[in-house]
Amino acid sequence: MEQYALDQLKTIAKVSTTCKRLEMTRRERLERWAESLEHSPRPFLKTLHETEYQPMADRLALRADGTPISVAFADPILRAAGMENDSYGEAKGFFELSDEQLHDLVCFCHFGERVSATVVARRLRKMAGCKPSGFFAQLRAFFG
Repeated sequence: MEQYALDQLKTIAKVSTTCKRLEMTRRERLERWAESLEHSPRPFLKTLHETEYQPMADRLALRADGTPISVAFADPILRAAGMENDSYGEAKGFFELSDEQLHDLVCFCHFGERVSATVVARRLRKMAGCKPSGFFAQLRAFFG
């Protein structure tokens, strides 16, 4: 693939530097990620090692090719909605997940070296449809 500077592209094509982001709810983003995993040509994906033990800056920068997060980043719809890279931190922010939730999806300690794309998709669908449980979670939901 050839790469050009923006000025070079303007001489051969009409270039728009403004692009409206695709608006998606959290639930829609999670469900789209699940669909991407279900259609992944790789039935098993890599996990990330010891996410819970990494210093915060290192944890947010964690990434690897062939992970559930990289499958999400490869999806053009999720990229159009604003997903900027395939790091742990980007997935956490973009999908509005807690460290605990993302850890349960991609960490080595739950699955070993590889995780089934179908298993992660199933967990994502559960997260997308789940209601807050427990007394304090319900209070947070009620009072915002």
